[in-house]
Amino acid sequence: MEEKNGATSKAGDWRSYERVLLPPVRDLHRLEVYEQNGGYEALREVLTSDKWDPTSVTNEVRNSGLRGRGGAGFLTGLKWTFMPPVDPNIPRFLCGNGDESEPGTFKDRQLMEFNPHLIFEGMLIASYAMSITTSYLYVRGEFADWISLMEVELAKAYEKGYVGKNVLGTDFSTDLVIHKGAGAYICGEESSLMISLEGERPYPRAKPPFPAQRGLWNYPTTINNVETLACVPLIINRGGEWFADLGSHRHPGPVLYGISGHVNRPGVYEYPTGMLITDLIYDVAKGMRGSKKLKAVVPGGSSTPILRADQIDGVTMDAETLRDAGSMMGTAGMLIMDEDTDIVSWLRRVTRFYHHESCGQCTPCREGTGWIENIVTRIDEGAGNLRDLDLLIDLCFQMEGRTVCALADAAAWPVRFTIERFRDEFEARCRPSLVPSGGVLTPALGP
Repeated sequence: MEEKNGATSKAGDWRSYERVLLPPVRDLHRLEVYEQNGGYEALREVLTSDKWDPTSVTNEVRNSGLRGRGGAGFLTGLKWTFMPPVDPNIPRFLCGNGDESEPGTFKDRQLMEFNPHLIFEGMLIASYAMSITTSYLYVRGEFADWISLMEVELAKAYEKGYVGKNVLGTDFSTDLVIHKGAGAYICGEESSLMISLEGERPYPRAKPPFPAQRGLWNYPTTINNVETLACVPLIINRGGEWFADLGSHRHPGPVLYGISGHVNRPGVYEYPTGMLITDLIYDVAKGMRGSKKLKAVVPGGSSTPILRADQIDGVTMDAETLRDAGSMMGTAGMLIMDEDTDIVSWLRRVTRFYHHESCGQCTPCREGTGWIENIVTRIDEGAGNLRDLDLLIDLCFQMEGRTVCALADAAAWPVRFTIERFRDEFEARCRPSLVPSGGVLTPALGP
């Protein structure tokens, strides 16, 4: 099929797609089952075959076009090349980011529950590619059950020689540590994640320097989302060309779509990138609940700009096409809202989340998220007025791009774009205590 931005996509044959991240194999989380289905063969290949060395592994990942699945969508192989040359006297670290905390995003926990060894294997291959001897899998603290499950399975991997000293009898040694998160949304930001690992309060760090220069304990560090890392063994086994040829040309590969909201069959679905939003809603998720009309879609988690139903025709789930449509791919956590959704009340809940989760380090975010929540709450309760809408837009512009990390942007974008795209609903909720007249705010006549 053809994407709106002109890039070729091969997601049109999605009905015959073979799942590779979450294949339909019972008990795949168990090491013995994972091995029976080709598990750790990619790791064995890169460590024992003359075809592979750290540079060739990195190049294969780079040529695959794999982009980060944690929200930013940066090229993974390119990111790995930012690590400095190896110095045996300087430690190097890898962090797998499993601190999945954004509303509407729930795909990483599926991997951790049903296919954790794919994450482990991806981290081990990445560690080999970047000459890393210690990696950390940082997992959201509320995922207690999956942390316990992964700790059991990681111990098995150590026993079988996949992790630890002289992996699979080679000269490569590396350790993998599962770290329970600190229970804060901000810990999903890469510098906060590292500071949390160090045992400090997770205030984000200003960049530069970037983690590849000064990361954990000021040593070179790379941070990748767990879904991103899970793609690495697939690239080694099937080839970077296979991966690059799957889905959207400029944003290729398989992706886990987390579909929630007013659909008949919400859940996590694995398909290629470049899927039509309408196919995901009406075919994959079996249409709108109660046969109601679609009102809005948030494509990639609560921080990505909302799209009205009349904005999604022909729009596919990949970074470039969604950007052209006025939104973002994010984590592919799709929030689907029907015609009965109260957009003002929905936005109120979103603003509450970001106010609660702001770490408070930067004034525009600390103060701005609070003011935004208060004003949206006032509007939702029928006590707002029309000038509040322009005040909210102005607050958003004062927050965006003015803080150390992107949480302020994540808090501002839902507010700005929701008001811009559903302004009539916000105006209808506002009291006419002040109305614009010739560009001047004057008291309204009557009650």
